[in-house]
Amino acid sequence: MVAARITVNGEEAPLSPAAPHTTVLDFLRERGLTGTKEGCAEGECGACSVLVARPGVNKPTDWVAVNACLVPVAALDGQEIVTSEGLATAGAPSTPPALHPVQEEMAVRGGSQCGYCTPGFVCSMAAEYYRPDRCAHADADAGSDAEHGPNGFDLHALSGNLCRCTGYRPIRDAAFAVGAPAEEDPLARRRDQAPPAPVATEYAQDDSVFLRKATLAETLLLLRERPDAVVVAGSTDWGVEVNIRSRRAGCVVAVDRLPELRQLRVASDSIEIGAALTLTEIERRLDGDVPLLAELFPQFASRLIRNGATLGGNLGTGSPIGDSPPALLALDASVLLADADGEREVPLADYFTGYRQSVRRPGELIRAVRVPLPLAPVVAFHKIAKRRFDDISSVAVAFALDVEDGIVRRARIGLGGVAATPIRALATEAALEGRPWTAETVEAVAPLLRDEGTPMDDHRASAAYRSAMLGRSLLKLYTRTTEAVSS
Repeated sequence: MVAARITVNGEEAPLSPAAPHTTVLDFLRERGLTGTKEGCAEGECGACSVLVARPGVNKPTDWVAVNACLVPVAALDGQEIVTSEGLATAGAPSTPPALHPVQEEMAVRGGSQCGYCTPGFVCSMAAEYYRPDRCAHADADAGSDAEHGPNGFDLHALSGNLCRCTGYRPIRDAAFAVGAPAEEDPLARRRDQAPPAPVATEYAQDDSVFLRKATLAETLLLLRERPDAVVVAGSTDWGVEVNIRSRRAGCVVAVDRLPELRQLRVASDSIEIGAALTLTEIERRLDGDVPLLAELFPQFASRLIRNGATLGGNLGTGSPIGDSPPALLALDASVLLADADGEREVPLADYFTGYRQSVRRPGELIRAVRVPLPLAPVVAFHKIAKRRFDDISSVAVAFALDVEDGIVRRARIGLGGVAATPIRALATEAALEGRPWTAETVEAVAPLLRDEGTPMDDHRASAAYRSAMLGRSLLKLYTRTTEAVSS
């Protein structure tokens, strides 16, 4: 087994003597790369963001921004990252090194005051700067709106970065001012080469070990031998446990680069989404072909989190407030569970059995999520939270209705945050089916939706508020559909 190493700003560095649970953030800071900051240690502020070379959608390589505070450095064995310090040398090659174009714009437009959050903003901005199809959406003659610049810059790329003192207007100005990468820009040229291939990893220190196998079959045999292992993909949940709750595991198994878990297949009767594809990869590869998921993704945490988070991880944690389960329940999705003996398909409606519990057996992995076709034409995803973006939902409601000749022929409604598990609103579904899609029907059925689940009082919302939001959500859906028809 080759010693674990990582390429940082063009130079190889051994992982040893870092412990297997050491984050990329701590690894970098211990090497003197202190531009990467710790603000929250749970993936909410973006002060720690760095760029990772990952398989691209439109080019062989995409530069992807991730939260360095969440990712174990062992998960990047054999991989390649760039920090805010490396951007200056790579993005504007000269002697001596000059500022990278995004750093230059942040400086001249007053985008930094205390500077603590600036390196993270710069890395997230650089990921969007290098997005291959960004300039294809540029329109120099058009003014920028609140979320998109005339240079094609999508401001949601910065949704996971927080600033407490500068104010966001000059940061937005800097983002909307960057041009296209220069032809000689090495990071832009790097996109035309394949990213580093995943490597099998066995990195052990003291009593803990981080493992990555080359194939799904090897991984499933390992999990049979080590049923106590913690399985990670993007580590957006486990990383918080390590940082905030000081959790440690004797064995961590990474599945994020397994080829068998990274397929997206579209057949005549279903779409199969690999459990280890990141939400960003799914979003860009589906490109709106599943409208309900297209509504979900922008409301799921931040771009930094979506660059690492996976459907397999979101379902695997079994959290009742995960954002993807309500949408997948409304889509009538099923999960494909694999172990060393074979594979089985379980409807998602039957998957959850209790708070953070499921039918998944020890040694089983979620290989993929299967969404049946055709899709319902009337869909919506409503997330009620204290912040519009990058927040945990108080209530999440997903709708998928088949309305034919003004009659609701089929209804699927997924709910999150109102019970110990994500649930289907079965009573509301039954009451809608066979009835006309009218204001009178909505008014009659809304009280049933209000009473679905067992909402509770907590610091995010009261039970009464959650119930009220459920009752209003059906009216909101109806209003939107009728407005769409009338327009």
